[in-house]
Amino acid sequence: MDQHELHIVTGAFGYSGKYIARRLLQLGHRVRTLTNSCNRVNPFGNQVEALPFNFGDSKSLTESLRGTSVLYNTYWVRFNHARFKHSAAVQNTLKLFEAAKFAGVKRVIHVSITNPSEDSPLEYFKGKAQLERALIESGLSYCILRPTVLFGKEDILINNIAWILRHFPVFGVFGDGSYRLQPIYVDDLAKLAVDQGSLTTDRIIDAIGPETFTYRDLVRQISEIIGKPRPIISLPPSIGYLAGRLIGAFTGDVTITRQEIKGLMQNLLFVNSPPAGETKLTDWARRHAGHLGLKYASELARRRDLSTSYENL
Repeated sequence: MDQHELHIVTGAFGYSGKYIARRLLQLGHRVRTLTNSCNRVNPFGNQVEALPFNFGDSKSLTESLRGTSVLYNTYWVRFNHARFKHSAAVQNTLKLFEAAKFAGVKRVIHVSITNPSEDSPLEYFKGKAQLERALIESGLSYCILRPTVLFGKEDILINNIAWILRHFPVFGVFGDGSYRLQPIYVDDLAKLAVDQGSLTTDRIIDAIGPETFTYRDLVRQISEIIGKPRPIISLPPSIGYLAGRLIGAFTGDVTITRQEIKGLMQNLLFVNSPPAGETKLTDWARRHAGHLGLKYASELARRRDLSTSYENL
């Protein structure tokens, strides 16, 4: 791969996109980001140019992609909200793929999700499946990465499990908590994305970490690592959702949604595939036990405040 080629990362001032951009810069590549947060603190200074997505202007969107060797797409929304919708994220991503094709982008690395299905009643998994099909049918060279849960300094799920363990005397799991998940370290995902960017073969990869947990065991291990052992109780999903709503009312956030609970309990964050990442969540959590969960990580705060870095929200 020519080190002087242009690489574009969506959301390089956010979470996974930041780790991808950092690895590209370390390799000496030119990096640009497309973002909804052009005024957010740029952790890379003048090394990364920031341009808006311009989803409403196909010509400008295409021009922002022209001359690009590889596009790394992390753009998505976690849940439906008054300010953003899964359906809009699907339509915007379709526009991005179309613009990439018109602009002559050589390859697209797209972050999806495990077990996507166009027949799924869950919008997250259905939308991701629709985008996978669109990318495959686009004629663009592609690699689709299918992670489950990401963990790292800016993560939400693992951090907020630890936050709840620090602030409440018990932890409730939905049902029996036997459903599984395979978290991957965000920088392992970034390495995988950048490695695939240098190739030309079309691929779909289950981007999972080396450890598989039941949800109950994940909570138990985090509680032991941070020194906050708590009784773990089984709750009907409806009651667990209401508990999440109460936490969300206190924090001003959406802690968890009904669809996320269903996705967990349907084992959609588990696959029978070899691990693509090397970093163990338990090892990482032990190294960061002193500050893991000290501060609640708010999805909505990140969406509302488009200037402050994630670490400070």
